Amino acid sequence: MRRFYLTAVFLCILSMMTGCTGKTRETVSREGFYFDTVVQISLPKEQEQLLDGAFDLCQHIEETFSRTRKDSELYQVNHRASQEVTLSEDLRTVVEMGLQFYQWTGGMFDITIAPVLELWDFKSDDPQLPDPEALAKAVEKVDAGTLTLEGNVLRFAREDTQIDLGALAKGFAADQLREYFLENGADSALINLGGNVMAVGAKPDGTPWKIGIQDPHGERGEVSQVMELTDRSVVSSGTYERSFEKDGVLYHHLLDPSSGYPKDVEAAQVTVISDSSLLGDALSTSCLLIGEEAGKELAARFENVEIRYVE
Repeated sequence: MRRFYLTAVFLCILSMMTGCTGKTRETVSREGFYFDTVVQISLPKEQEQLLDGAFDLCQHIEETFSRTRKDSELYQVNHRASQEVTLSEDLRTVVEMGLQFYQWTGGMFDITIAPVLELWDFKSDDPQLPDPEALAKAVEKVDAGTLTLEGNVLRFAREDTQIDLGALAKGFAADQLREYFLENGADSALINLGGNVMAVGAKPDGTPWKIGIQDPHGERGEVSQVMELTDRSVVSSGTYERSFEKDGVLYHHLLDPSSGYPKDVEAAQVTVISDSSLLGDALSTSCLLIGEEAGKELAARFENVEIRYVE
């Protein structure tokens, strides 16, 4: 039976919240579809005008990081005419993060996985396994060690190298949205990008946001834990997010760059609580791929990071 989850974190948000003055403050929420997921943003009604700019920002970020949109910057990078490309500041930031985690994970987190991803379709109603020969040829193209980033200039050693930033783009977007709200005077907002949630401050009444974490072994919407969040990010990644079952075997989207097949991971889910959602994105995927012991060592490199494994 096929299992496909759009989100790893589920939220229950009240439309009316009581402030410390005893008055109610109405909140508004708006949804859109970006980064291959439903984006939901909630904030006090008196700041509703900021939502237009927030979703314009989502559109801009998608036009930067989409691998499939022909008008995106990343698409142009992947279909480059030269082996040397100058990146925008946004794309450079995320590529640099990806290359750092490639080193820290011994190559398990590899942003050049795009040729392999092309052969897997976790969204199909009748998903099929990739052709083994085609998959083996795609794996030969995967090696982030062939990339060189100097300032904003990215150099490719191979013509057939292509980049996918799906494991990082939502985290970057959450961080950018947070900065947008703070710069425009909003000190309370909740940004939900599927498995990435960023709390801007506390709820309008001053209490923490309550975030429900998907039970990795339950049905969609079943919560295994509820955490309180104020001015922080929570990111969950798991084998249940994009997967399908065939002949009794579960195939998930956490691919091993050395084989092209799903990695035999130790845990079903990793949740990362941090100040940066981009960092949380990188850590949640990396820590699933490299296992709990190595994952906790990796997370220990950073301040104010909490990591939780669920087997």
